[in-house]
Amino acid sequence: MSAGRSTPVGRAPLPPASGSRRATLLGAMALLLWAFLAPSARLAHPLPPLLLTGLGFAVGGGLALLLVAAKGRLALLRQPALAWAHGVGGLAGFHALYFASLALAPAVEANLLNYLWPLLIVVLSAPILGLPLGPWRLAGVLLGLAGAALLLGAGAAFPASAALGFGCALLSALTWALYSVLSRCMAAVPTEAVAGFCLASAALALLAHLAFETMPAGLSALQVAAVLLLGLGPMGAAFFLWDIGMKQGDPRLLGTLAYATPVASTLLLAASGEGTLGWRALAAAALVAGGGLVASRAKT
Repeated sequence: MSAGRSTPVGRAPLPPASGSRRATLLGAMALLLWAFLAPSARLAHPLPPLLLTGLGFAVGGGLALLLVAAKGRLALLRQPALAWAHGVGGLAGFHALYFASLALAPAVEANLLNYLWPLLIVVLSAPILGLPLGPWRLAGVLLGLAGAALLLGAGAAFPASAALGFGCALLSALTWALYSVLSRCMAAVPTEAVAGFCLASAALALLAHLAFETMPAGLSALQVAAVLLLGLGPMGAAFFLWDIGMKQGDPRLLGTLAYATPVASTLLLAASGEGTLGWRALAAAALVAGGGLVASRAKT
């Protein structure tokens, strides 16, 4: 976690476009943890999406708060309203939409659609951060879009109810891409503040659960284990690693490296018995990951 004092959100000078290698590496570690997000979420099935979001954030945020308190940095949680809106909106919004997509649509296809967010990070880095795209990155973006089109294009057969889930997956991708790119514009907000964002997201998700979902009779041992795994990794440590990577590292490189995550995540889902790897899913995953490889050839 970053050190320093609480500072207002403003026009703090951005790090160099290439970013810190160490920070970029830490961001890449978050990508590895996120490969386990979908399999861990499916282990908790059929917990309602908002309840799962709230419980995961409660575990991750609670542990992070203890660490921040142990270092005597609780004062860093005092941040402007804009920082809280960005942090809570991004974290809670993405995960609620993502878990809803896994509950409403076939897991493999919904997961691959959600992983259009690396592509969107690369695209949004140009108009928001002023970072150049170039021909290689544009070619990678087109390959990723081709993968999504193949997944849902003519000949793909899904139940009518899956449309809402696919819509949630696309919205979750856009939400996380915006959150990630805009994090670069909030470099003055210390990473420790993410602990507060997680806990606020937990409270918001749990209140929404009480309002819109049915309370389950109880949690099985497997569901409890899944929630703990989510809170420790994909919904805990990964947020802090990603925050450092996006604020101090190279967001374009992280966006392209993230193209490998859907392949790993999809393989883990299939290995755990959640969905099947038909030719469409395999080809789409190859196109999405291949887009990342092509985009990574860019030199600037």
